[in-house]
Amino acid sequence: MPGRWFGSSAAVALLALLALAPTGAHAGSPLVLRAAVDGEINSVTAAYIAQAVDRAQSEQASMLLVAMNTPGGISGPMDDIVTELLKSTVPVVVFVAPAGARADSAGLFVAQAADLVAMAPGTNMGSAHPIASTGADLGGDLGKKVLNDAVARIRNLATEHGRNADWCEKAVRESENINAEQAVELHVADLEARNEQALLAALDGRRLQRPNGATSTLQVAHAQVEDASMSWLQELLHALIDPNVAYLLLLVAIYGLIAEVTTPGAILPGTVGVISAILALVALASLPVNIAGVLLVLFAVLLFIADVKAPSHGVLSVGGVIALLLGSALLIDAGPFGTGVSPWLSVAGTLVSLGFFVLVLRRVLAARRRPAFVGGEALLGRVGEAREDLAPSGMVYVSGALWRGVAGSGTIAAGTPVKVTGRTGLELSVEKAEEG
Repeated sequence: MPGRWFGSSAAVALLALLALAPTGAHAGSPLVLRAAVDGEINSVTAAYIAQAVDRAQSEQASMLLVAMNTPGGISGPMDDIVTELLKSTVPVVVFVAPAGARADSAGLFVAQAADLVAMAPGTNMGSAHPIASTGADLGGDLGKKVLNDAVARIRNLATEHGRNADWCEKAVRESENINAEQAVELHVADLEARNEQALLAALDGRRLQRPNGATSTLQVAHAQVEDASMSWLQELLHALIDPNVAYLLLLVAIYGLIAEVTTPGAILPGTVGVISAILALVALASLPVNIAGVLLVLFAVLLFIADVKAPSHGVLSVGGVIALLLGSALLIDAGPFGTGVSPWLSVAGTLVSLGFFVLVLRRVLAARRRPAFVGGEALLGRVGEAREDLAPSGMVYVSGALWRGVAGSGTIAAGTPVKVTGRTGLELSVEKAEEG
């Protein structure tokens, strides 16, 4: 009896130990969670990085590795990412990779917010001078205000992590840009690594001083690296939430819906227009849309339509071109570190729009303004045959039906080809048809 009790207790204790033991692919080894900032930084990127930080903290990861390749992006989401990285309880390492990747503009700020910055050979970093969403320089008092704010922020981030704040200020003031070797030499980045394996080996045992004052020692040489990739929905939204894509979708939606209205029953233009409109709304809802830009685009469309319906010798179309160009430039308020609609795309979209309304819709509406011949009117000019002597009236056969015909002059014998010259009620005016 005691032996049986002892055996049962041992089995229960063993099960309890198994239940408490670490499970999963990284059981018994440190976990490194890998996220990526790839492409332009936008609201989807910010939400994704926030999820990655939360997951790294909840899974008690040893490190969050953020692979970066970005030309920059929108300033609001950039601020959100910087905040998430600074408050993370898990050490964050930004790795600018692979070769050919960059951390420019807003990417520089995100990189400097990390505990450690690593770069692969053949990568570069910098070019963070504030610009307008159109690509133009910010001038006047507004330009000074934005520039001074950006300088203060980048210096704070670099100083907080013991990096070269002076060079970071140059990257903001003068758009300086350096490669991986120069970045490490100037202490803008902390180390250079050829790939992730080399990076983890170089980081193992490294002691970090966190912004919150805590210290941490990385144990990642044999860590299990786990991907925290975007979901398929985030990938789709990330592709859509691009100022250029949103602008094109908006134009296609406008073209499709107007084409459907002007040519009822076409179906395809309306279907494409509705789908594009929905996707455009999804994209614009996640972008910092400037309402003035939207209103100018819509006003341009109204001017084009008005010029087509009430020709003004091109005056309204010229106004539409100007309104569309301005609206395209102002459509996305990307902030000082972001990118709006490409100026080249704005020009191309304006020219295509002008051609669409002036050439295509002008032809459609001109066709609609022509008299619609139905019923008896469709018989004018048709050739038929006199079934009776027309002296001056009798039955004629035209377009598969018998009509009462009246000869314009003289008598027309039965069997003679006749041509319809007019119609009054159910009576046709006819004359002898010319032979040949």
